Amino acid sequence: MVGKLDWEPAAGRTDLLADPVAAAIGGVPDAEAAAIDPDLADTAAFCERYDVPLEVSANCVVVAAKRGGEVTYAACMVLATDRADVNGAVRKHLGARKVSFAPMDQATSLTGMEYGGITPVGLPAGWPVLVDEAVAAAPRVVIGSGLRKSKILLPGKALAGLPGAEVIALAQ
Repeated sequence: MVGKLDWEPAAGRTDLLADPVAAAIGGVPDAEAAAIDPDLADTAAFCERYDVPLEVSANCVVVAAKRGGEVTYAACMVLATDRADVNGAVRKHLGARKVSFAPMDQATSLTGMEYGGITPVGLPAGWPVLVDEAVAAAPRVVIGSGLRKSKILLPGKALAGLPGAEVIALAQ
């Protein structure tokens, strides 16, 4: 068990998942879901309230990479103890001239997920999912569910196996 949560197989709790996450969760081995207080969805508050160590929690950030007038979106997964090297590792890996965090309204409308709950499970087809090496190596990590009212627990290697996933040194 991780933290003070009632984890259940995620495929049986699609009521806790955003629609695109629910549609994709069957392809994620060993994923579990748990309900949380939506007011405590932000990482620091969540970890404190539910006794989940920061090093077991992984954050997903959506970035917009620009090159030659084209914009490509990608998701970056790093442990809550780290920060994504957006202007270095991410920009170089995506071959972009400029990379920035996607505006909240764009991130939520493009993913069909709530801000503060965006997760790499169920992202639009073709989006790169950049997974930091430490996240991929983690035995279990807690991530968003697409909704602020719940979280997903899964093996780090399951994130590395998502469509479009690439494991790279991403953290600063």
